Amino acid sequence: MKTQKAYSNMPDHLLTETVMLCIHLLELFGIFVIVFGCIKAFLQYLRAGFTTEGREIKLELAKILAFALEFKLGGEILRTVITKNMNELYMLGAVILLRSFLTLVIHYEIKFESD
Repeated sequence: MKTQKAYSNMPDHLLTETVMLCIHLLELFGIFVIVFGCIKAFLQYLRAGFTTEGREIKLELAKILAFALEFKLGGEILRTVITKNMNELYMLGAVILLRSFLTLVIHYEIKFESD
């Protein structure tokens, strides 16, 4: 009887572990994009001699940050699959709203800077 109970939880456990792995990968991708994008932007700014002609660099960095936020947001959306209670869901909703707001602000800034 005990073995049957253990096997009945196996698909749920497998789903949770798979989703957690995907969440961690998406978070990691987002972190890599942010870190390498910031390093690239800093090096370009350094090559430009720290001049105020960094408009293109700023625009490129904004695009990189928006792209990274998409990975992070994807991880949060996946997290909704394994959320166990309403408090976690509320917290997750707040994080998703915050990241979505940041993405919109960055996209607005990109559009404003491009014009």
